[in-house]
Amino acid sequence: MNLRIVRKKIKSVDNVKKITKAMELVSAVKMKKFNQLAEESTPYQEFLEKGIQNIVTMTEKNISSLLETPKNSSDRELAILISTNKGLCGAFNITLARFLLKNSTNKTDLVTIGKKGASLGNSLGFKNIADFSSIDPLDNIPALFQFIYDAFIQSKYRAIKLFYNSHISALKYEPFFETLLPVKFDRNNLENQSQDLFKNYLIEPSAEEIMHSLLLNYIEQKIRFAVIQTQAGEHSARMMAMQNATMNASDILLNLKLLGNKLRQEKITNELLDMITAKESVETHN
Repeated sequence: MNLRIVRKKIKSVDNVKKITKAMELVSAVKMKKFNQLAEESTPYQEFLEKGIQNIVTMTEKNISSLLETPKNSSDRELAILISTNKGLCGAFNITLARFLLKNSTNKTDLVTIGKKGASLGNSLGFKNIADFSSIDPLDNIPALFQFIYDAFIQSKYRAIKLFYNSHISALKYEPFFETLLPVKFDRNNLENQSQDLFKNYLIEPSAEEIMHSLLLNYIEQKIRFAVIQTQAGEHSARMMAMQNATMNASDILLNLKLLGNKLRQEKITNELLDMITAKESVETHN
């Protein structure tokens, strides 16, 4: 490797470093925005879930068709995979895809939000029956919800599961899944919560009349919450990935500059040796 090639590589790596640093800063701004959104949506999600759990405990098991597996349903399951549209976020999507593969069977069909998830699902051998990817994933949630609701009511699937990366902190996320349909709660655990301040509701006109629509809203909100969690985790993962890329570029630049200095010093030494040799040759002939 000569000095000219080294200088060219230094320039290329320096340009890459500038790009990764800029992407890191952009992701940091977006991460802050979606982290705040995820934190603000968590209390509402927890309160909604607690309220519906308590109402379900107070009512009969067959109060809604969404609480039970449809009769004569297929033995297949449907998985909703929520991923990202863009890459450069480390192992964010790969980890989720492996988690899906581990927690599903060969009788699982796939519905995706996110272009990366659609691509990974196909490569893993899943049958992707629908893709609701868009620039803003929140826009397609009503359409996705209607799609899975119709599929469940028509007994095409015995269960519908939701897979996504749960946002834990600005620097941590974990793949997670839960069963959306049929809606299931641990009645024994709920009945033991005698000190629950939210347990004694006054329901008008009756729990039977509002339960079905309340469960529909609950399921749609679960999907929306999962999308927000995924977006927060995506920008956190991308920020960390770009930060690591910037640090690696700095290390490569340092090594290239050291190599360049070594080659330059070697070149100067060789030139001096040539000058001394030429001088001695002239003196010898004289």
